Amino acid sequence: MAVWIGGIFLKDEGGYEIVLRSLAHYKKRLRTISESPELKEAAAMFAPILVSQAQKRYPMVIEAQKKIEQVLQNSIPAQSLEQDLDTLQKALECRQSDIVKAQDTGREYFMKLLGDLQEAQKDLEPIKNALVKIKQYSD
Repeated sequence: MAVWIGGIFLKDEGGYEIVLRSLAHYKKRLRTISESPELKEAAAMFAPILVSQAQKRYPMVIEAQKKIEQVLQNSIPAQSLEQDLDTLQKALECRQSDIVKAQDTGREYFMKLLGDLQEAQKDLEPIKNALVKIKQYSD
């Protein structure tokens, strides 16, 4: 039977901290998607689609946050987060991408979204590690 390493990482290795931070960031990003420079630069026909997708994802993020809290309180097994892998991965990738965009462009939107850029930059390595771990299974 394969064991999901991501569950061990989240619960026993403190991985939940970077994941919760990324989920909170992702929620902010989804809520402010209409102010995003990429959306403003996208063709007008794509904007409504992206806004619609953001609205659909938002409840998934809230659900994933609740589940992580439940895992930390031992009220559900860590394995139950496996169904939220896509959301966890997207949240981590979004935070990672926004940190890089803030570094590279200095755009106000990303700076505001992240708050303290120097503090946010410290998350790049843990995010990389988390992305590897949540995709990992043992045999």
